[in-house]
Amino acid sequence: MKTEIIIAGFGGQGVLSMGKILAYAGLLQGKEITWMPAYGPEQRGGTANVTVILSDERISSPILQQFDIVVVLNQPSMDKFEPRVKAGGILLYDSNGMTRKPKRKDISVYRIDATDMATEMNAPKTFNMLVLGGLLTVAPVVAVEDVMSGLKKTLPERHHHLLPANEAALRKGMEIIEKEN
Repeated sequence: MKTEIIIAGFGGQGVLSMGKILAYAGLLQGKEITWMPAYGPEQRGGTANVTVILSDERISSPILQQFDIVVVLNQPSMDKFEPRVKAGGILLYDSNGMTRKPKRKDISVYRIDATDMATEMNAPKTFNMLVLGGLLTVAPVVAVEDVMSGLKKTLPERHHHLLPANEAALRKGMEIIEKEN
């Protein structure tokens, strides 16, 4: 099985980190993976996206035009990537700052209020883990334990004291995701 994912938003939202964590988790499960980041020169505040492919077989190319799963964290990403979800695929979005809801009826749409929850939890840096938790609820492409192992691998050791808060956010994200259509 192969799952093609793109995560897109503003720099500083943890977009690339989410992709890296997913890729590490896939590696831990023995999957073939690609992790292909793309961002502008103004990494914080500019647009960023990452393509992750998780597969049981060799991956021929990391370059994709359409995706099984699209995660969008801002309106410009919604505008650009909503049309690129494969029919029958999944669109997951954070509601904060969106000026319109997704329009497509041939895909499954999920909303997560991750920005609001991160604020409520007084842990704004766990925003991306809330989103990742929501993603794993609707598409369990990797195991939660492997996500935590991937996070530990990607997080500098001086920040390992933050692992429990990130795991709590991951699990909270799994609870607050909502299907829209």
